[in-house]
Amino acid sequence: MERLQKVIANAGITSRRKAEEYIQTGRVSVNGKVVRELGVKVDGNDKVEVDGVPIYKEEPVYYLFYKPRGVISAVSDDKNRKTVVDYFTDVSERIFPIGRLDYDTSGLLLLTNDGDFMNLLTHPKHEVDKVYVAKVKGVATKENLRPLTKGIVIDKKKTAPARYEILSTDFEKGMSVVKLTIHEGRNHQVKKMFESIGLPVRKLMREQYGDLTLAGLRVGQYRPLLKKEINQLRNLAKN
Repeated sequence: MERLQKVIANAGITSRRKAEEYIQTGRVSVNGKVVRELGVKVDGNDKVEVDGVPIYKEEPVYYLFYKPRGVISAVSDDKNRKTVVDYFTDVSERIFPIGRLDYDTSGLLLLTNDGDFMNLLTHPKHEVDKVYVAKVKGVATKENLRPLTKGIVIDKKKTAPARYEILSTDFEKGMSVVKLTIHEGRNHQVKKMFESIGLPVRKLMREQYGDLTLAGLRVGQYRPLLKKEINQLRNLAKN
């Protein structure tokens, strides 16, 4: 017997957290009866439906995607904007992004239909490094970046210490390019961190996730993760 939300996530419908929302809003039925309680457990003999469609367990798949700017990190959008899954036209599994990148942020994004894998990588207690390259307005220096290495308060909560590297500075234009490494994934976190020290972000890209990079990919392209890469991510998250 497994919890209903886990069964839905493992079937590749959506993440486990989202599955809980589906249950609470009456979108899930078990053996013909709508279920709204999160504690319900089911087994292989139970008929589970989401929005009236029976679910089945898909083989897990894992992809690394070079997300372009101007694309939503979601499976659908109520404003009919392009989403990341629109690039996976030859993938039959129902995949979803692990975490998100802002609409105007490009770079490395992982997608899967494995809800447990997604929960492992996005849980706050698991520290997987994410590396961003930000073009910021202003001259970046050791002095104004130092607060990031100690943690700063954004949205009433202190961030974990970050690491930085100043890649370039254009004194005439008053612009800098800074590489920032964090392991959290809060909403608009990188932009808010730079904003808080007076260096607003003008362009942002995520270039690395754990040991994974965008090597060999152009914007809008993706590739399946190797088995060893999947295992490396699991190990990074558990350590």
